[in-house]
Amino acid sequence: MVLLGIAGYVVVQYVTGGSGGPGCKVVAADGKGTPYEFSPEQAVNAATIAAVGTDRGVPERAVTIALATALQESGLRNIEHGDRDSLGLFQQRPSQGWGTEEQIMDPAYAASVFYEHLVKVPDYTELPLTVAAQRVQRSGYPEAYAKHEPDATLLSAALTGQAAATLTCQGRPDTAVTATGPDAVRAALVRDFGRDALQEAGDEVGATHTPAPTPSARTGSDGRTVTVPVPAATGTEPRRSTSERGWQLAHWAVANASALHIERVSYAGRQWTAGSADSHWQQTDTAGTAGAERSTGSVRILTAQ
Repeated sequence: MVLLGIAGYVVVQYVTGGSGGPGCKVVAADGKGTPYEFSPEQAVNAATIAAVGTDRGVPERAVTIALATALQESGLRNIEHGDRDSLGLFQQRPSQGWGTEEQIMDPAYAASVFYEHLVKVPDYTELPLTVAAQRVQRSGYPEAYAKHEPDATLLSAALTGQAAATLTCQGRPDTAVTATGPDAVRAALVRDFGRDALQEAGDEVGATHTPAPTPSARTGSDGRTVTVPVPAATGTEPRRSTSERGWQLAHWAVANASALHIERVSYAGRQWTAGSADSHWQQTDTAGTAGAERSTGSVRILTAQ
């Protein structure tokens, strides 16, 4: 009976697009290989891990290692339990100096402290993923990280912007979320990318006043559209192109679509729309599309309210 109950829950989550069932998919840029399907909850956490990594200026390989580690340790879910006092996405332990319980349960903090340890591993980008992850985690089952490398590689390519238009989600609104609209999108950008995700002096994120960082995130006259200009990434090394940064932001928005009630994301002449039959990125009608949407200079995010 217990097993039947669990199976029923999984089916309901899958059909309804709940946070526990698959609702997102990432594919290889060349369309070959096996896609990776995952839940909206996992998508939000994966996007945060990637955003924190690129904000720190780490290479794509570091993001792949971090995603594979989180897939093994928590299934990309921010869980409040684990072995002994392990917590969060990476199952970090307060007693071992990883931070307080509150800090570790903050996905952005957990990802940042993981990268902080990873970059101290000599030649970590040249090591097998299992070895690099183990140097940070000191797991009792180090070989387990290897099986997640293919999925983590797909996720990393999409969420760092290396692969264009490869991540989609159903975008069914999460009814448990109350903070939605442009303000929620801007707050989430700051959460994942840091305060440099917004530029306009005097812009407010919730109740927090944000001083003039870059790039800006503007709300359109309709009160529902957030336009995020896309300059070249400003991390230390490696430098990334405007297009890569743009696709990272576009995929980030799709990954957060259920949580932030995002209805449409437009970038570089392509458009993703929540609830469409196949949820693919569609080529926009160049004859009827504003030049700003066809360029790589900005990402447009339309919210439900």
